Amino acid sequence: MEQPQQTELLGLCLQELTEVIERLGEPPYRARQLFDGLYRQRWSGWGKFTTLPLGLRLKLGELGFAIGGPQVDKKFVSCDGTVRYLLGFADGQSVETVWMPEGDGGEAGDGSQSGDEELAKGWHRATICISSQVGCAVDCGFCMTALLGLRRNLTAGEIVGQVLAVLGDQQADAEHDRLNLVFMGQGEPFLNYDNFMQAVRLLVEGVGIPESRMTVSTSGIVPRIADFGAEAIRPKLAVSLNAPNEELRTRIMPITKKWTLEKLMAALRDFPLRNRERLTFEYVLLGGVNDDLLHAREVVDLMRGLRAKVNLIALNPGPEIPFAMPLDDRVLAFQSVLMRAGISAFIRRPRGRDIYAACGQLKHTTELVQLNP
Repeated sequence: MEQPQQTELLGLCLQELTEVIERLGEPPYRARQLFDGLYRQRWSGWGKFTTLPLGLRLKLGELGFAIGGPQVDKKFVSCDGTVRYLLGFADGQSVETVWMPEGDGGEAGDGSQSGDEELAKGWHRATICISSQVGCAVDCGFCMTALLGLRRNLTAGEIVGQVLAVLGDQQADAEHDRLNLVFMGQGEPFLNYDNFMQAVRLLVEGVGIPESRMTVSTSGIVPRIADFGAEAIRPKLAVSLNAPNEELRTRIMPITKKWTLEKLMAALRDFPLRNRERLTFEYVLLGGVNDDLLHAREVVDLMRGLRAKVNLIALNPGPEIPFAMPLDDRVLAFQSVLMRAGISAFIRRPRGRDIYAACGQLKHTTELVQLNP
C-alpha cells in the first residue's frame, strides 16, 4: 500500500490548523490543542499529544500529517559555552543554529533588569542565533556563509523548528528563561520575507517569546524595510553596514550595486521606530580596509539625526576569507570617534570563534582547525 505524502504541521498558524482539523470532521477547539502542543509544549511525537483523542492522532498519522522540524545532526561546544548546532532536514539539507548562554544577550535584550535580579528569579539568560536560508546569496566578502551560495529558502516551520530543537536539547523554557532570538545566522531574512515573518508570528503567538526579545539583521533589502516597518508584530531592526561610503561598501558587499547606500539610509530614516526603540548598525571591522579614523568620521556623518547604536565586530577569521583582523587599538580608536560624537558604540566580543560559531563563520564546518585568537 502506497504511503500518503507527508504534510508537516510545524509552520502552520492556528487558522491553518483549524482548517486541517475541520476537514477531518473534528471540532475547531482541537486545533487550539494541536497548536499548543506543537509550539508551547514542543511535543515531538504523536504519543505526547494526550490532549487529543487517540483516534484523531491515529487519523493524522494515517493521512500523512507529520509534526516536522529539524534533527540535531552534530553539535560543537566552544570553550566559552557557545554551542553550534548542525540541524538536518528531511530533504538532506542542513543549517546552523547557535546557542550562546550567559552571553551579552545579542541585540534583543532591553536591559531592563540587572543580572542580580535575573539570578534571583532563577532565569537563565541565553541567545539563539537563527538561520533563515540554507546558504546565502548576498555574497559579502568577509562572510564564510557566502562561500556556500544560496541552496534554498527555509520554510516557516524550519525556522521555528531551529528554536524548538535547541530549546529541547538545552532543556530550556522559552516562557520562563531569559531568552533572546537574533535572526543573524545563515541567509538574508528579507530575501525569505514571508516565511521569516510567519515564523516570527508563530514564535510570539505559539512559542511565547516576546517580539521585544527578537532582532533581525538585513544587509539592506530596501523594499522590504518599508514592508517590515508596517508589520503589526515585528522584531527590532539591525542593519549590516560595514562601510560608510558607496564605493567601499560596494566592494565588500556587492548587494550595494542593487540597493545603494543612499537608498538604504533614506529607507532607514523613514523607518517607524517605536517608543524607546533604536536602529542597530553592525559594522564588521576589516584590518586596513574599513577601520581607519576617516571611516569612523564618515560613519558619524551617516548616522547624523538617526536614533541608532553601532555594534563594532572585529572580523572573525576563516579559511578563504581574504581579509585580516583589525588591530585592537584601531578598534578602540574607531569606537572612541563614534562615542565622542554622541553615538552609542559597543565592541562585540566574539562567541564560539574556536568552533566556527562566531559572526560570519557559519559554513557547515566539521573539521575544526586552530584559528588566530
